[in-house]
Amino acid sequence: MSPRTAQQVPPADPLRALSRSLLRLSEQAQHVAPQDLLRQAMQTLQSLVPFDSAWWGEVSAGEAGAEGETQAAPRNWLHGSIGLARGFADEWNALAAVDDFALQSMRRLGQVIRERDVVGVLPEDPQVVAFSERHGLYHCMALTAELPHSGLLFFVSVYRPQTRTEFTDAETVLFGEFVLHLLQHWHHRLQRLQNDSPRRPWDSFALAQPTGELLFAGLRISQALRAAHPEWAGTHLPPAVVQALPGAPCNLVLGRACRLRLEPCGPLVALSIASRQHKQALAPRELSVAMLYAQGQSHKDIAATLGLTPATVRTYLRTAYAALGVRNKLELVAALRNA
Repeated sequence: MSPRTAQQVPPADPLRALSRSLLRLSEQAQHVAPQDLLRQAMQTLQSLVPFDSAWWGEVSAGEAGAEGETQAAPRNWLHGSIGLARGFADEWNALAAVDDFALQSMRRLGQVIRERDVVGVLPEDPQVVAFSERHGLYHCMALTAELPHSGLLFFVSVYRPQTRTEFTDAETVLFGEFVLHLLQHWHHRLQRLQNDSPRRPWDSFALAQPTGELLFAGLRISQALRAAHPEWAGTHLPPAVVQALPGAPCNLVLGRACRLRLEPCGPLVALSIASRQHKQALAPRELSVAMLYAQGQSHKDIAATLGLTPATVRTYLRTAYAALGVRNKLELVAALRNA
């Protein structure tokens, strides 16, 4: 090709590339089986914003105490990945409390962050440095957003090794737009499967393949599974629960006080916490926060009254909304009045 011909070739059009990728994503959301949707969507993203490895799934952000000390570290509950080791999530859970990159992403919901936004602000923890080197996580980019009514957050992280260039500003924009569209499609797909039934609050609901591989799980059902099976690491249901899946529809006693309802859901199995005492759906602290918020108090006022931080108040409110199946303050007031 001559220099003159080369100059006549137009540069790649990022807007056109994004448009085509979003059209492809929309087609996948309509026609791809739910158990394959996220992986295929990530492959579409990889053609838009090249990366060497990726990690996505659901995470709880953890909570801070009244003095700002961490009471519960962030935790990954289920995930998928491309180009990462099988035990990646377990390793991350062990150091989640000191992973500044992940913590920043959880604080900036709906925003894309890169390693440049975090590195240099605080000294990197040696555990995190070793973890990153072990898995080749040199250039990082992530977006975390709330997964509505589930009590959990949805995240997508992509990585490049040191031998590759860092993610550019243009790639950051493309990544952010694509992931937000992906989250919307995924939430709508889950809604169709869940049927938005009041008998299945989002945080107490899960979807799994007949083999036990989880597609979605809310915070309360995840916590109940871990309480009954402390060795449970997430993503794949505990063996005792997997054994019960072929018998759906049926009930399964989980631990001492929890009962699961298993029901067919197309090719999948829906799991939900069957509670006979819906009035006890909220823990005492969650109920106190919800009541004060319904009475018109602000996050700061509630934090001062109960000796919490505003961040912890928001966490309790998010869990209360999910448990009661409400979407705004008006619905919260009605739900508390009828409880």
